[in-house]
Formats: sequence, C-alpha cells, structure tokens
Amino acid sequence: MTALKIAVLMGAASLALGVAGAAWADDQPAPGAAAPAAPAGPTALSTPAMSASLSNNSNPYAIDTGPLGKIYVSGQLTGLAYTEDNPGFGDTDRSKAEISNAQVEIQKTDGVVQFYVQAGYYNFPSLGAGNVSTQKITENTYKAVPVAFLKLQPTAELSVQIGKLPTLIGAEYTFTFENLNIARGLLWNQEPAVSKGVQVNYAKGPLTVSVSVNDGYYSNRYSTISGLVSYVLSPKDTLAFAASGNTDKVSVARFATPLAQNNGTIWNLLWTHTEGPWVINPYLQYSTTPRIDKFGLTGSASTFGGAVLARYTVNSVFNVAGRAEYISSSGSNVALLYGPKSDAWSLTLTPTFQFKTFFVRGEVSYTKIESGAPGAMFGKFGDKSDQARAMIETGVLF
Repeated sequence: MTALKIAVLMGAASLALGVAGAAWADDQPAPGAAAPAAPAGPTALSTPAMSASLSNNSNPYAIDTGPLGKIYVSGQLTGLAYTEDNPGFGDTDRSKAEISNAQVEIQKTDGVVQFYVQAGYYNFPSLGAGNVSTQKITENTYKAVPVAFLKLQPTAELSVQIGKLPTLIGAEYTFTFENLNIARGLLWNQEPAVSKGVQVNYAKGPLTVSVSVNDGYYSNRYSTISGLVSYVLSPKDTLAFAASGNTDKVSVARFATPLAQNNGTIWNLLWTHTEGPWVINPYLQYSTTPRIDKFGLTGSASTFGGAVLARYTVNSVFNVAGRAEYISSSGSNVALLYGPKSDAWSLTLTPTFQFKTFFVRGEVSYTKIESGAPGAMFGKFGDKSDQARAMIETGVLF
C-alpha cells in the first residue's frame, strides 16, 4: 500500500470517528451551505455564497457612485496542488499544481435594481473524476463570466433574478473557495452547477421559496423547472427540499451538459443542524434519466445517494471539515457512474486555517468503487477500484 493511501486512510478513519459537515446559504443557495466560520463584519457580502469553512472578506472594497449607491468589488486569487494514485479518466498526471481561482466580483446589493457579475478563471476538482486544467474547465464550461445576473427587489420579501445563476440543487457550491472541501463530492457530479434563466425568490419569516425556469445543465434550451423550499424549524435546524426536471427532450451533449442528466430529474432532501462548534448537514439525493432512443439513451436509469457533511470549529482561525457519501446507480443501458449498476463511496477530511483574507487548507480523500465496469473505473486502463488523493489550496479572498 502506498504512503499516500495510508495517509488518506488515516484521515478517513478520523472522519469516521466524528468529522462530517456543511452549512446553509443566502438568497442564491445551493441548499446545503452555511454561515461563515467566524462572524462577518457588517458589510460582508452574501454573494458569492460561502460554506462554513472559509469566510468572505468582511470589509470588501466599495465605490460610492452617488445616486446609484455603493458598488462592491471582491475576488479570489488561489492555487492548488494535488497528488493521487490511479488517476481518473482523461487525467494523465498523478501530481500537478494549478490556479484554482483568479476571479473578481462586482455587485450592487441594495435598492430595487441590483446586479452581480463574477468573472475570471476557475477550477472545480471533484472526487472520482479526472482532473482538468483550469484553462480547459473555464473554456469548456461557463466561460470567463460564470455567474452574472440582474436582480429586481421590489419588496423585502420578493426578488427576481435574470441571467447566469447558481443552481438550486445540492449541498455543495461550484467553486473551491465556497465549499467546506477543496474537491466536490460524488453526489455533486450528478448535479447541475450553473444555469441560465429566470428565478423568483420569496422569503418571509422561517420560510424561503425559490422557483426557476432555466436551461438545466447549461444546454441553452430553456425547458427545465427548478425549485427550492426551505423552512427554519428552530434556531439550530433547517429543513429543505429541492428538485429540478426537464419538461422537454433536449439533444445537446457537451462537457458541461451531460445528455442523460440534462433530460432527467433530480431531487434533494436536506437538513442542516448547528450545535456549538458543529455544523452538520446530511442530505439525500435521487435522480432519474429517461429512455430516449433517438438520442442513444436506450434505457432509463436512476441514482440514489446520501451524504453527511460537517465542520468543527476549533477556534477563530482553524476548523476541520469532512464529508462521507455513498451513491449507487440502476439501469442496465446507461452508465451514470462507473458503468451500469455501479456504486461507490468516499471519505474526505479538510483542515482549514484562515487569518483575515489569507487561507491555507489541506485535504485527504479516498474513493472506493464497490461495483463498476472494467474500462470505466480508475487507472490508465479503467480497471482500478479505488483512488486516494491529497490536495492543498492556498490564497487570498480579497
């Protein structure tokens, strides 16, 4: 057994003994993200949304434009490095360093007319998948402006957003700096990340409702309906339900638009609990893909998975986050995971240090394919059933 795998399994054992987690979101949620690890200043921005591992700059740069109000400018400059055994499909490098974020956000956060623009280069490594360069990720997914929308806020309770929007689905955000862990998880691999469309939000008291008409997995076909309902049960507990489904048959298939998932449905049930230094977020996910013979989808399929994400705050500058998850697929003709009727699980441990706008964090993860098809798993020939990975990310959130 390699030294990397031993180190990863030791971290996974620590996770199994008690570390797992996530948080809650702002008005632009993936339902599972949460409040910052340390209290933010009065002018801290709620977008981009952040989980409980890293915190936005509590005093972002502001430009007073007079009658138009304040325009805020923030951003991220971060890099990551990794080493792994049994690289995933299309990943020929066992070790590599990359810029993970070189982004800037410009936004107006008050008044009836607001806006948000996020631009730059980015990467979003995920477990069980090949690592792709930052340039290729940016060019082949959401381009140099991954998120941008106009927001109309006629009342305190009601708002409408139009543009390129973060998904309402899942418990993890898209970009590394937003999340508890550096790499996204196995369940995230089935979810949309950014969609173009219109979203209506309503929030009053403990209830928040968002409904969107969009292009699903970035297909440019506006036939998907998504929704999120969350309810604050108590100061410590929030329950949420999210769902998304395509109302039409869409033939688009590219890097950011998986054909089967884009034509299917996906459902989440999420619970977030905060208790002292702990934030714990278990959630369930179910997805379906249809049979569409003319698109080469010769059978229907589905996935079912569950995950627990958590964060433990040691002190104001250090916390430890973790994730444990399992996912399986059904259907004999469509490979949604590692071949038809495959299943896998993973463990991830991520200690994080942040002082003001500077942070550094490490990560160890282990992914195990319990059943998979030869040629569709890990390694050069797709015949390896597990993968250990170690990562480090550092930079500034300005």
